[in-house]
Amino acid sequence: MKQLKEIARSQKKEMYVLLCLSILIGLVIVGQAYFIVEIVDRVFLQGETFQAVLPFLGGLVLVLIARAIFSYANGRTGISMAAKVKKDYRRALLKKYSTNPIQASLKGQSGQKVSVLLDSVDEIDSYFSKYYPQMIQTSIVPLIILIAIFSQNWVSGLIMVVTAPFIPIFMIVIGSATQKKSEQQMDKLAAFSGRFLDILQGLTTLKLFGRAKKQRDVIQQSSLDYREATMTVLKTAFLSSLALEFISMLSIALVALEVGLRLVIYGHLTFFTAFFVLILVPEFFNSLKELGSAFHTGRGSMGAANKIHEELEEKEQPVIWGSKALDKKPVTIELRHASFRYGESGFSLENIDATINPLSEVAIVGRSGSGKTTLLHLLSGIIPTTEGDVFVNGNKLFDYKETDWFDELSYISQNPYLFSGTIAENIAIGGKKDATRQEIIAAAEKAGIAEMIEDLSEGYDTKIGEAGRGLSGGEKQRVALARAFLKKPSIVLFDEPTVGLDLQTERILQRSIKELSETATIITVAHRLHTIKNADQILFLSDGQLLGKGTHEELLASVEEYRHMVAAQQGGNAG
Repeated sequence: MKQLKEIARSQKKEMYVLLCLSILIGLVIVGQAYFIVEIVDRVFLQGETFQAVLPFLGGLVLVLIARAIFSYANGRTGISMAAKVKKDYRRALLKKYSTNPIQASLKGQSGQKVSVLLDSVDEIDSYFSKYYPQMIQTSIVPLIILIAIFSQNWVSGLIMVVTAPFIPIFMIVIGSATQKKSEQQMDKLAAFSGRFLDILQGLTTLKLFGRAKKQRDVIQQSSLDYREATMTVLKTAFLSSLALEFISMLSIALVALEVGLRLVIYGHLTFFTAFFVLILVPEFFNSLKELGSAFHTGRGSMGAANKIHEELEEKEQPVIWGSKALDKKPVTIELRHASFRYGESGFSLENIDATINPLSEVAIVGRSGSGKTTLLHLLSGIIPTTEGDVFVNGNKLFDYKETDWFDELSYISQNPYLFSGTIAENIAIGGKKDATRQEIIAAAEKAGIAEMIEDLSEGYDTKIGEAGRGLSGGEKQRVALARAFLKKPSIVLFDEPTVGLDLQTERILQRSIKELSETATIITVAHRLHTIKNADQILFLSDGQLLGKGTHEELLASVEEYRHMVAAQQGGNAG
């Protein structure tokens, strides 16, 4: 609640608008009651003609129109506040996820992050669009009504002052339970979203292993848990509404009883005063009751806000870039005691020292889980070092502008991500600016995919599905290569690009890589002996440690574990 209040108060312009509108709404409610009472009193008690009360009817119409306009403006201001806050929250979450994409992807399921980004942020809406405007309105309108009633009948005003506090007291009691149940509901929704997306992405694997039915039951149970949590929240809301109605009706009845006795039996009140009070009393309690309903939704928003702030405040190693310009030429990269750890007890890459010269071919080699991909992430600037540094042309990598560095870098993973759209659009992503069709075709030809594309009925305008559905693994790799040829980077990183490819596709990729190496430094996470042997330098990793560096022959002579790995590939003695 405190965080949301601070955000609301920071929007001073909107807050002042809400204050002014609330004062105007309070005045027009009193004015509406006055005109109604005046018309009834003049027509039915004083027997005046229609023409005599026509000015009062005109006044009533104007007041009703004004009330509608002010109420609409009040609602629109709240919606405007909510839209701004939601945009800021989504921007902050996206910045957090995009600043450290690798770290973000390792923590929690994608579906849970989507749920926070969409559902939890949407849940914030009701606090700003309903609760906060109503809170301001309820702090002003009932006071104006009370002043008007005290000016006519102090006894009715006193009864209202005594009974009114029961509504906020009840709101506080119910509100704490509502927030807890709303937080539980958001947790269930996040769990359901995470499981559903996770299972959907791995549906083929589950089918092949005969686990689809079991996971269907998991989704069903997760859905039922979310339904139960939602129904519990709704039950609380309905009980809250019932109790608020009961308190309001009882309070109005007490005032009506007092007014009736003093008007009919004791004759202490005039008809004008009694009718004026009876019209304003429901307005008074209706304002409090609406705050009670808005308070319930506001407490629900607080549960969502807690989830968002937990996500935003989760500690990560930030990637902070500098402002130094990077020269547009092949670069020298140095790793000086570079280390990285995934969390406090996760895998760590430790104390890596190496120099990568311009236009050289470097192979990063090691058994599965040795830290090859992590080292590639360090070199790319996707993650920061926890100790030591990566230097580029003698300066720390993160001293450079982020755009300058990534303009000179291409990263091709085992499974490059292709977006839903045309093949041409997916290749064009690699360009530094809007690429022409001729440039896209030239890049595709160099990547060895042009012939395949031209055989398609719609050629480069052929649409592919999300994640490259419709293309084979080798075709996706070649689209990624086409992106690199279009970009013309000075550094190209490959993460085991030939894994699982047939011999012909691998030869095409090797030929393309060779062409890229003429103008760029090539750093490859390698497993094929052919790639390793041809490298200018090999970095051999084991359990996050750099066991050796040098050429193939140098490592064969100096690192026993490297000899064993090569021997295992050759099926015999490595030499």
